[in-house]
Amino acid sequence: MNKIRIFLVDDHAVVRDGLYLLLNTQSDMVVIGDAAEGNEALLKIPKVNPDVVIMDLSMPNGRDGLPTTSELIQNFPDIRVLILSMHDDQDSLFRALKAGASGFLLKSSLGQELVTAIRQVYSGQAYLYPNAQKRVIEHVFHDTGEDYNDSFDLLTEREKEICSLVAKGYTNKETGELLNISPRTVETHKSKIMEKLKLTTRRDLVQFALKRGLLDN
Repeated sequence: MNKIRIFLVDDHAVVRDGLYLLLNTQSDMVVIGDAAEGNEALLKIPKVNPDVVIMDLSMPNGRDGLPTTSELIQNFPDIRVLILSMHDDQDSLFRALKAGASGFLLKSSLGQELVTAIRQVYSGQAYLYPNAQKRVIEHVFHDTGEDYNDSFDLLTEREKEICSLVAKGYTNKETGELLNISPRTVETHKSKIMEKLKLTTRRDLVQFALKRGLLDN
């Protein structure tokens, strides 16, 4: 089994050491490197090619997590960045998502939640701690006034099922097995879904699903 390759970015050595101990005990994970700030991370990450980067937000002695995340995603779009922060505020959350992070988790979270979050973002899903999900949804509806029911209601019942499963990270094969259809049929439905919702990337679909509450089921 291929393990999830993880890179740690945090200015506290004790935090990095604790994460090493926690994550390397997981049968499907391995920590392949670490850095104490963003510039060091940007030098090391291309050499080890991680799947998931766990990124601290505030690193006073070097480059912070947000600009590091933005540059990392721009140059390596397949890498998933999971923000692990002590800051539980709306501004940090939205800035992290705008920078391209796939997830946001508080340092006060239990270790098992971090493990779950890593697996989720690795599979292509977004991960936000519960209060963060509520903030994002409230912000979207309050600021844009868009009615996401309208575009979603353009989908057939089958397309709605597939939209939800794909957004949660299921592959075409897994989705097909759950719905008793072929992977090729799933791909055809996905194309129609993206066209109807006027979306272009998988990340767009995940964001739509989050706004629509499809990830809560």
